[in-house]
Amino acid sequence: MAKPEIETLLGDTVEEIKAMGKQGMDHPSTKPVLTGGAIGAVAGAVLPVISWPVGLFAGAAIALYSRIRR
Repeated sequence: MAKPEIETLLGDTVEEIKAMGKQGMDHPSTKPVLTGGAIGAVAGAVLPVISWPVGLFAGAAIALYSRIRR
């Protein structure tokens, strides 16, 4: 069974993504998440170990997590 913290994190993440989808660029989390994705994509393109799509996803995920846990 999942821990309550994980369930809360997943629920908060889903709600944040839904709100970002509805509000688009007007949502306060959209720009930081897109910026994190762009930074991750550049890092993925520069580093030989990962590709830019992996970097894009990782950067966006880290930015989203930091926005949710504030």
